[in-house]
Amino acid sequence: MVKVIAKFFVKEDKVEEFLKLAGELVEKSRKEAGCANYNLVQDVNNQQILIMLEEWESAAILKTHMDSAHFTTIIPKMSLLQYQKEEITVCKTVF
Repeated sequence: MVKVIAKFFVKEDKVEEFLKLAGELVEKSRKEAGCANYNLVQDVNNQQILIMLEEWESAAILKTHMDSAHFTTIIPKMSLLQYQKEEITVCKTVF
């Protein structure tokens, strides 16, 4: 399994717009083959920090996801709503 932690830093007045786009991304991504988990969470102390938690069966499947039409359309729109660049961490399970 491959896990992705994508941390987004959203402009204060753009959170609702970001959530709308992220909701569409989550809905479509969950339907992809090889997607074990795909959730958006929000920092309880700072609503402008939103984190996508993903789990994929393999790195190849993750690549297919990142090449998908919905990903390549929605992510650039989400990026425009941020006050700083997102932080992406790809992980593997150790234990």
